[in-house]
Amino acid sequence: MTAVGNIHPSARIDPAAEIGPYAVIGEDTVIGARTKVGPHAVIEFATIGQDNKIFPGCFIGTAPQDLKYAGQKTRFVMGDRNTVREAAHLNRGTTATGETRIGSECLIMAFTHIAHDCRVGNRVILVNNSGLAGHVEVADNVIISTQVGVHQFVRVGRGVMISAGSMVGKDVPPFCYAQGDRARLRGLNLVGLRRSGLPRQNLSALKEAYKTLFLSGLLQEEALRRLKSSPQPPEAQEFIAFVEGSKRGVMRPTAEPEEVEA
Repeated sequence: MTAVGNIHPSARIDPAAEIGPYAVIGEDTVIGARTKVGPHAVIEFATIGQDNKIFPGCFIGTAPQDLKYAGQKTRFVMGDRNTVREAAHLNRGTTATGETRIGSECLIMAFTHIAHDCRVGNRVILVNNSGLAGHVEVADNVIISTQVGVHQFVRVGRGVMISAGSMVGKDVPPFCYAQGDRARLRGLNLVGLRRSGLPRQNLSALKEAYKTLFLSGLLQEEALRRLKSSPQPPEAQEFIAFVEGSKRGVMRPTAEPEEVEA
């Protein structure tokens, strides 16, 4: 372990980790093997996995920016092989859930913010200056572009792409593309779906589910009943279940949706 920062006695740092100059490793922190912490970073009340790259000036596991928080012992948990760029702010949880959690292989770019009690999956990209408010859930393989703001308690489904400058106030169903202020669906994220190697028949079923739910003129309950009355491939089932389980309300398309060709 290369350790030249300020390290709290309770911290547990793997011998293969590297701690840069003037970094502060605070109370009740665990850092895994081969994780590199850059200069002037601050980490506290956190469990950090292996092979992460934490760049200078990051704040990880710091206190929630929530007026209800009164210093209770909560946590921030991060998986493996993540990259956290300069000046990112990743706060620990509140007593509502006890922790903020990020998966593995994520790219968290400079000046991004992940607030208290968020749940972020694997292979998620948060581009510079984007922010997640408290209690946001982001599934795997999501791209959130620059200057995007996601409202508290919003869920973002798997494989979603959110365009730059969008303000997201409703749940975004899996595999969709969203854009605008306030953001609306612009169709399916076809580029991402094709890159994933999704079979043609599964993609066709997903398109049909999108059209039935959002473009058929049916009430949501009636559209869901129609879709659930016939067998669906896994991606369409995931899409339907996400919409059915939404508590905040699901984002809907613009008048002229894009990228939903037959």
